[in-house]
Amino acid sequence: MIAISPRPIERSWNTISFASTLYLCPILDLLLVDIPRQWQAEIRLGLQEALVNAAKHGNNLDPRKTVVVRFSAIADEYWWAIADQGKGFACACPCHVDPDEHLPHDEGECGRGLFILHQIFDQVNWDDNSRELKLCKQFNQSSRLPMLR
Repeated sequence: MIAISPRPIERSWNTISFASTLYLCPILDLLLVDIPRQWQAEIRLGLQEALVNAAKHGNNLDPRKTVVVRFSAIADEYWWAIADQGKGFACACPCHVDPDEHLPHDEGECGRGLFILHQIFDQVNWDDNSRELKLCKQFNQSSRLPMLR
């Protein structure tokens, strides 16, 4: 089940919540509606990675737990805040360290998703004991070209 909360008049954030599942196509479609077309494939990949992490690793795919996504567009900045009901995690690479140095070497090694997030989004931050991930992407004339098309 997907719940979409109406945006409060005084705020610019919308909210979607859903039971922990890996069936993410309708959620991703909703989150990409306002994204410039040339960036949609790349942002879809990043958001899918973040949502899978929340549902699978945060909530252990427990359908009684929900993932909540707040999202907003402010000028040329697009923001997503993705929260799960898990215990949080200790990020293996501090945010001030170059994520390129933490690319996993083995298939079984964790970290691929974090690497993807750092490559796609301009800001990647965790709050609330690492249970809420905040992502930001800026689309302006000085932005790089999309990696995926």
